[in-house]
Amino acid sequence: MESDNALVVFHGKGIRRMWYDDEWYFSVVDVVQVLTDQVDDYTARKYWNKLTQRLRDEGSELVTFCHRLKLESSDGKKYDANCANTKGLFRIIQSIPSPKAEPFKQWLAKVGYERIQEIENPELAQERAKEYYKLKGYPTEWIEKRLRGIAIRQDLTDEWKQRGIEENKDYAILTNEISKATFGIPIKNHKEIKGLDPKFKNQNLRDHMTDLELIFTITSLRSDIFKTSF
Repeated sequence: MESDNALVVFHGKGIRRMWYDDEWYFSVVDVVQVLTDQVDDYTARKYWNKLTQRLRDEGSELVTFCHRLKLESSDGKKYDANCANTKGLFRIIQSIPSPKAEPFKQWLAKVGYERIQEIENPELAQERAKEYYKLKGYPTEWIEKRLRGIAIRQDLTDEWKQRGIEENKDYAILTNEISKATFGIPIKNHKEIKGLDPKFKNQNLRDHMTDLELIFTITSLRSDIFKTSF
């Protein structure tokens, strides 16, 4: 299990981070220092202060979504530091004119372009998902069941949406009820059985299911679609 404070290596430098509000938040000053080759934290903070003013002038709300979290400093003490989640950090990287930031900007542009392609042609998203699972070493039969489950899950969430479900927590509650009806245990306990940490929501339980579990899941999702349709 990850500790509350941890380091992640970025361009050879340790970037401080903290698990907060169900996701990782990273030290903005640490990232700025790496990308702009600032000599120390002080000059990196000065750069960040100027950048925040420019972002505000551009009408960006990014600074509003940064959080002041206590991170350990080089003297071993904890101080308040500006932190951003992954989405916010990518936006900051986009705003920094640095050769080190260019690969990230190109990657973000590629991801954005692929997302537009997938919206125009949903089959592309399925093909990319298939390639992703192949690269991860999943067998073909498992992949077919997993993709079928994704499609059925989407049909179910569309049905819920039509019935007025909007909040993410409501989707989570309904999903948990389906899990209890299918396997007799809530998702949190199922994750623990699989050796997953419930703390990290990006660990998808269905990616760790057996063929039989996926079949049971698909059957339950189809049954729930039928029940909510009437």
